[in-house]
Amino acid sequence: MNIIILQHINIEDPGYIKDLMLVDNINLTTIELDEGEKIPSDLSKFDGMFCMGGPMDTYMEKEYPWLVDEKKKIKEFVVDLKKPYLGFCLGCQLLGEVVGGKVVKSKPPEIGIMDINFSKEKENDILFSSFPEKIKSLQWHSYEVEGLDDNKDVTVLASSPVTKYQIFKYQNHAYGIQFHIEIKDTTVNEWGCVPEYKKALEDQLGEGALDKFDQAAKDNMQSMNDYSRILYSKFKAIIPLK
Repeated sequence: MNIIILQHINIEDPGYIKDLMLVDNINLTTIELDEGEKIPSDLSKFDGMFCMGGPMDTYMEKEYPWLVDEKKKIKEFVVDLKKPYLGFCLGCQLLGEVVGGKVVKSKPPEIGIMDINFSKEKENDILFSSFPEKIKSLQWHSYEVEGLDDNKDVTVLASSPVTKYQIFKYQNHAYGIQFHIEIKDTTVNEWGCVPEYKKALEDQLGEGALDKFDQAAKDNMQSMNDYSRILYSKFKAIIPLK
């Protein structure tokens, strides 16, 4: 199995899910876009795509010109090739934009360990049918997807009081996940070293919030890891056997 991973900053990789993929000896191709690496022109050789988070936003094409090609490649993979896709945070927003939505500022930003509420549509979903009606997960975003209500190919699977599109799917193979279920014990402290992330955290939760946030994440880590394991096992199942 060949998986391509699109990363926008080195410290945001698939986290716990990456660990699971490595145990399974899955062939991973990581493209570090912020370091100038290019997405391969031939995407047909990949069985699935992960698109991770990052400190930039989808509209910043002048500052990050590689976003233009990334959006084209995601569209090719998801819309044209119809291959399995998982997008987290920025990766969720890129998917939303690619399938016709828009990305807007969240009011307010969501940062912290917060509730995710599933819709009744998740009961028949391939990836999330075995999830409970509500889970807690890590949020760290200031933008979100909207404008997909009239797209018949899009299904909302989970929301929060602030963000409607916490989880959505395009048809039955591409998923946007606005929160971070993939994190590990080291994640919060690593991300807290990124100036943009630290500022967003302190603007929302006050100075010195990192330690409390880190502890809250650790308190919920076992359940997030358990959900990541379910998500990963189900995602593997939607990849066609060769």
